[in-house]
Amino acid sequence: MKVLVTGGAGFIGSHTIDALFKQGHEIRILDNLQKPVHLKGKPFYIPKEVEFILGDVRNKADWEKALQGVEVVYHLAAYQDYLPDFSTFFHVNTVGTALLYEVAVEKKLSLHKVVVASSQAVYGEGRYLCDSCNTFVMADQRSQEQLEKGDWDIVCYSCGKEMEYIPVWEELANPQNQYALSKYSQEKIALNLGYRYHIPTVAMRYSIVQGPRQSFYNAYSGANRIFSLSAFMKKSPPIYEDGKQLRDFVNIGDVVKANLLVLAKDAANFKVFNVGGGKSYSVLEFYDIVQKVFEVNIPPRLEGTYRVGDTRHAISDISSLTSLGWQPEHSPEKSVRDYRNYLEQQEDMDDILDYAENLMKKMNVVRKAAKSDRLRLKQEKRKI
Repeated sequence: MKVLVTGGAGFIGSHTIDALFKQGHEIRILDNLQKPVHLKGKPFYIPKEVEFILGDVRNKADWEKALQGVEVVYHLAAYQDYLPDFSTFFHVNTVGTALLYEVAVEKKLSLHKVVVASSQAVYGEGRYLCDSCNTFVMADQRSQEQLEKGDWDIVCYSCGKEMEYIPVWEELANPQNQYALSKYSQEKIALNLGYRYHIPTVAMRYSIVQGPRQSFYNAYSGANRIFSLSAFMKKSPPIYEDGKQLRDFVNIGDVVKANLLVLAKDAANFKVFNVGGGKSYSVLEFYDIVQKVFEVNIPPRLEGTYRVGDTRHAISDISSLTSLGWQPEHSPEKSVRDYRNYLEQQEDMDDILDYAENLMKKMNVVRKAAKSDRLRLKQEKRKI
């Protein structure tokens, strides 16, 4: 089949293209090579046999050109960051997706399947259980007043006790930052317009995807990028809040398998699927994994800082996808090893660690909590 992959020069897109190419599909890429993600232009790993269109998903003419003769679309192009350029998130993620379906309907295209990249971020703070009150809630975002005090955990709105995080499933959503809001609206556009106009569509809510080809410059690439670069350059990385945040990491190889599975399965049509690793790790636990893989012992910087828009915990229930025959097979250790190998193959690498952190500080995205006695005690305990 002829497959269009938007954002095909990126992390998930390029790995998906490799797998599709091995299956014998004809591939076309639509990508704008946005900086700083693609600071050095078109990546070397794009196969020369793949057709490449330099264009933007916000441009209808680019969609019209890219969709000609296409049977399948992997719509993976996205804008993701922590910066407060709010309109950009919706122009790229929401309007770009609407244009895909607009062109498909206007041109009466016969699309076999559209797979849209969504995100675990749509859950916001997620679902919690209060044992004392025996109640479940979809938590609201933490207030700036709470974060400035260094009070990181979600507490019950009735009794004030700390609540237990519950892995979230696809029927739930509570988007709260600009990225999450844009991805949830993207999902709704794709699934509802797809159903109305008989365009089989699947939305994939990726957890934190890890592996080689993650951009060195994209702050949203997450802990693997920050920690691995720090270990590689023998520097101490920042860890936000207290490092006890729980995260759900999934290897890029498992994500690619999921992407190909939903292409082949009609049972996936018009559904949303969580794509996660099936196990939670604290940020501190993940940093320990990175240190072991890189064979370093560098204490992190726990300075009571936090990022505006971060969630306390984020873990996805993957049972819907496993019911289709998929299972995550690769560990975070493999993701880090593969990323280390990727780093060691690079040439002329600048010291880029400070770029994203300094930019977020300049834009007031990274902030420092007040030095309360409780916060100082937490930090001292970690040092001991």
